[in-house]
Amino acid sequence: MHRITAGQESWKWSLRQRYTLGMEQRWSLRLEKAAKRGFDVVFSLLALVFIFPALALIAILVKLDSPGPVLYVSDRIGKDGKRFRFLKFRTMVEDAEQLRNQLLHLNERDSHHLFKISKDPRVTRLGRLLRRYSLDELPQFFSVLTGQMSVVGPRPCLASEYARYTKEQRRRVEAVPGITGLWQVEARNDPSPEAYFECDLYYVDHWSLWLDTKILLKTVFVVFQGTGS
Repeated sequence: MHRITAGQESWKWSLRQRYTLGMEQRWSLRLEKAAKRGFDVVFSLLALVFIFPALALIAILVKLDSPGPVLYVSDRIGKDGKRFRFLKFRTMVEDAEQLRNQLLHLNERDSHHLFKISKDPRVTRLGRLLRRYSLDELPQFFSVLTGQMSVVGPRPCLASEYARYTKEQRRRVEAVPGITGLWQVEARNDPSPEAYFECDLYYVDHWSLWLDTKILLKTVFVVFQGTGS
């Protein structure tokens, strides 16, 4: 009869430990993700109920401020590269997309991945106020309810930007895109694309409910500072 040596028994015990630990980690991650989704639903529902009067008022003001639709709607890249319809209150003139190519030489981000002008001439008078306090982002709570977005996560990018990402940069879509994120609270005014991707990839690799909580708390501080643009 074949006898099991102490070394073989030790190897089998180590294998069982690793398997059990792996199962526990996977279940823990599933529970955390379920908790994140539960938080998203409850938080966005409460937020929409609370801010509904503000949504109605902003919609009226946008319509009165300049010609064009109330909402800016565009295709964005969501989790795992899937497209979805992205909503914001319109903060620019109606033909802003057509004017973008004429302003590329003013891009302060020095990158084809990001486009930002501090004094963008396309932004309306009301739009500047909405952007300063991130009020233009409020309609995205509807996208959180549908599961296309989360309260916290990397910001969703344009399809044209995603097409130019490297393989490493594309890892940022492994997370559900968010209304606020690590880059918004840590490096919002850093013009370098390196900071943008570094923050998002750090979030993907180190995500936890505690990290989401810290980002949310910092977001409150950033919003009341009025540092949006």
